[in-house]
Amino acid sequence: MTFAWYSHLHLQKTAWFGKLSLPMVILFSWGIALFEYCFMVPANRIGYIDNGGPFNLWQLKVIQEFVSLTVFTLITVFVFKSESLRLNHIIGFCLLILAVYFIFKK
Repeated sequence: MTFAWYSHLHLQKTAWFGKLSLPMVILFSWGIALFEYCFMVPANRIGYIDNGGPFNLWQLKVIQEFVSLTVFTLITVFVFKSESLRLNHIIGFCLLILAVYFIFKK
């Protein structure tokens, strides 16, 4: 979802994408989101404890947020090179890692 939500901000700098209307940009992003959902929905279904997987709903959501923020960070730093990763971002991510720890703690 992260790529679907933010890629259009970077792609608008290109000649062909910059000419697209807002409805076309929305359809483009929905197309990417559909592709991403095709992986996320089965992963959640397979991973859910009631379907034989190892994770409860809380854990699945925290995993999803962690993956989303990791992908967002990589896109921000390596694609949108105008944004920088600062100490307060790193501290925030460390706090999120603590959240993962506490959610998975039995």
